[in-house]
Amino acid sequence: MLNSKQIGNITELECMLAFMKLGYNVLTPYGDCERYDFVADVSGKLLKIQVKTSRPSRFSDGSITFNTSSQTTKEGKAIHYAYNEEQIDYFMTFYNNQTYLIPVKECSVREKTLRFKPPKNGQIKGITFAQEYETERMVDKIVSE
Repeated sequence: MLNSKQIGNITELECMLAFMKLGYNVLTPYGDCERYDFVADVSGKLLKIQVKTSRPSRFSDGSITFNTSSQTTKEGKAIHYAYNEEQIDYFMTFYNNQTYLIPVKECSVREKTLRFKPPKNGQIKGITFAQEYETERMVDKIVSE
């Protein structure tokens, strides 16, 4: 069974591979000192990306969730650090053989949920559908900007 660090490494590799399959270069910082995990060079635009492992949502409603903060322990207490637009451009995650690229400005400070189907009550306002953030679709938008 894989531990959480191994799972995170696999998620990060899958996300980098998604850009490479699209023909873009990926740059990784030396050491573990940056807020981003890698930089993707998309047609000359350097995108700082923080990778997060996603999990099925606790609501069992056809969605996935990933944390949008990092955590460290200080004096036995968990401390959460949020990300901002000066540190990263996008969060990226991998789930069920698909990668998703989400602008940091569209995420809360704790977690982000991506839905695969509409909620049972039919609400769509404020809902983030996973399909809209598939990496290839998002990269197409970035290139056309």
